[in-house]
Amino acid sequence: MKSNKFLDAKGFACPMPVVRTKKAMEDLNSGEILEVHATDKGSKSDLTAWAKSGGHTVVQDAEEDGVFKFWIKKA
Repeated sequence: MKSNKFLDAKGFACPMPVVRTKKAMEDLNSGEILEVHATDKGSKSDLTAWAKSGGHTVVQDAEEDGVFKFWIKKA
């Protein structure tokens, strides 16, 4: 999936993937997509909940070799 910005949050534990995602989203315009890669197992539930609470949409997510990948569309 094509994204407008990429965030590498691998190696960070909760809450840093969410904190870094929130900061990265500030640079995007509404409708643009942020791709996030994280290794923290809690990222799946944390980022999904954070996106929903902010009105953003997780367009796609995947897991590959222990890396959780998210494509989040800014509200």
